[in-house]
Amino acid sequence: MSTAPAIPVIETKRLSLRGPEPQDYPNFKATFTSYRARFMGGPLNPYESWMLYAAEVGHWQIRGFGMWMIHDRVTEETYGMAGGWQPAGWPQREIAWIIWPDKAGRGYALEATHAARRYFYTQAGWDGAVSYIDPKNLDSIRLAERLGAKKDPAAPTIDGNDAVYRHPSPAQLANSQLAHGIEMEIGHYADPLFKPKGWALD
Repeated sequence: MSTAPAIPVIETKRLSLRGPEPQDYPNFKATFTSYRARFMGGPLNPYESWMLYAAEVGHWQIRGFGMWMIHDRVTEETYGMAGGWQPAGWPQREIAWIIWPDKAGRGYALEATHAARRYFYTQAGWDGAVSYIDPKNLDSIRLAERLGAKKDPAAPTIDGNDAVYRHPSPAQLANSQLAHGIEMEIGHYADPLFKPKGWALD
């Protein structure tokens, strides 16, 4: 009799990344049935959102990795999801993220995705990853670039309509100026006196 793998918990300065649970579904449904999901195949109807959430949960058992739910370490509030994703048809393992609409612009996606990538590189043995992004999804493109990912025109896409952003390898990221810069930016967002100006970034 097979059992589901234990999903690791990752903690950062502000966040706790834990596996998706049934009680997290309402926030997921609210986001994926909204305009926020327009770059991820949505908005979905309630049945489609339920099927996708079931896939999020089952992905951990099938692949041994998946998406974490992003929680506030203090309040337990959920802010979105971040982690690894490779359903059938994905050419490579992806690092993906989504933030609930009313939680964007506070650095949660950057903090969670940076922690998830570090886990995959240092604990799961990944030698690299990509992110598949709709070319019109400028917020996600900006976040990928802040994480050091670069557009790879030669990489195979999912369906020809997505842009592939290749993340730096573990060796390129380790003790790099990029990694230190990401940590510094996360530290700014964690400062209660920090008030970012301009366009809201995840």
